[in-house]
Amino acid sequence: MNASSIFTQILKYTGLLALVIAVVGGGLGYLFAGTDGLWSALVGVGLAILFAAITAASMLVAIRFTLGAFFGIVMGAWLLKLVIFIALLVVLRDQPFVDDVVLFLALVVSIVGTLAVDALVVVRGRLSYVSDASLPPAPSE
Repeated sequence: MNASSIFTQILKYTGLLALVIAVVGGGLGYLFAGTDGLWSALVGVGLAILFAAITAASMLVAIRFTLGAFFGIVMGAWLLKLVIFIALLVVLRDQPFVDDVVLFLALVVSIVGTLAVDALVVVRGRLSYVSDASLPPAPSE
C-alpha cells in the first residue's frame, strides 16, 4: 500500500461517514428543531466533510512534488480552509434557518468522526518507512 491509496481510502470512508452522519444528524436535527435543525445539521456535516476532503486532496496532490512544494501545498490548503471557514461563518451567522446548537453538534461529531477515520486508515495502512526504494544488487563472489 502506498500513500496515494491511503488518502484515497480516507476520501472514500469520509464520504461514507458523511452519508451516515447526514442521515442520523439530519434526522435528529429535524426531530429536535424542525426543518431549521435539518438544514443546520446538513450544513455542519457539509462543512466538516469539505474541510476533510480538502486536506486529503491536498495531500494526494502534494505527495507528487518535492518537500518544499509539499509543505507549500499543504499550508496553502490549510489557509484556504481557514478563509472558507471564516467566510462561511460570516454568511451563516444571520441566516434564519441556522440552529446554532444543531450546527455546532453536527460540526463536532463530523470533525471527530473524520479524525477517527484518518487515524484508523493510517494505522491500518501498512505504509513502509521508505517507499519506492530499491535495494542495490547483491554482490557477486
